[in-house]
Amino acid sequence: MAFSKTIQMYIFDGNPNGRIMCELSKNGRVYKIARNELSEFAKRTDAENTGIYFLFGKSESNTDTIYIGEAEKILTRLKQHLKDSDYWNDCIVIISKDNLLNKAHVKYLENQFYNMAQEAGRSNVTNSTVPTCSSISEYDEAMLTEFISNSKLLVNALGYKVFDRVQDSSPHSSPQKEIVDRYFYIQAARGADAKGLVVPDGFAVCKDSKAASSISASMPHPLVNLRKSLIDKGIINSEYMFTRDYIFSSPSYAAGIVMGRNANGRTEWKNSAHQSLKEIEESL
Repeated sequence: MAFSKTIQMYIFDGNPNGRIMCELSKNGRVYKIARNELSEFAKRTDAENTGIYFLFGKSESNTDTIYIGEAEKILTRLKQHLKDSDYWNDCIVIISKDNLLNKAHVKYLENQFYNMAQEAGRSNVTNSTVPTCSSISEYDEAMLTEFISNSKLLVNALGYKVFDRVQDSSPHSSPQKEIVDRYFYIQAARGADAKGLVVPDGFAVCKDSKAASSISASMPHPLVNLRKSLIDKGIINSEYMFTRDYIFSSPSYAAGIVMGRNANGRTEWKNSAHQSLKEIEESL
């Protein structure tokens, strides 16, 4: 049985695009700070607490990026990042209200969030090295596991799904058993053979799905460019297999990449009962 959790959210200056503070547990506190409002965050009494932080931005190819870091004095470290060559727009800071986190704690958290972001694959993680995982006691590990769970929920509530795996995002996911009917399939020309599912932020094509080995001459340029980008990044390998789950912004983009041509994803993706997304939506 799932239990709801109450999130306390404070929007400063009435601007949802500026500074926001969230609290879920008795100790955890999360700040969302726009880059140009760092000076306002500096006025907070807990701005120099020990914690971890995430810097969000865009690459030159318009890909979402994230940098994951830790610091014993959060504000001091964030000021240093204003000189970064990699541009970032927003920052999320996670601290303990009572400043109970120490250096070992935040090094452990940094490593765990780095691994979660890499596994989710939703953003390009710009850290140049894998953060070291510090040794902590069994008690601290249990405490930080809950801290991570609460922090992930708050980051998600602020609009960043960077730590959510595809299987976590499915609105029909069940911890008890796999629900076969939540999946949709495409089998088409040139070897296309894929499985996917609807997620809140689009449509996910599952790892080991196979895209068409070639594309049609009429394939739209945005799809051609996206396919090339996925191949260049290794998300689609030389055998045209998806090396990990990948979320597209729509079922049609997903179908187009899989089939190597322009496609209507609402009619092309069908479940095990051969019902299309369009048919299911219209039957509701």
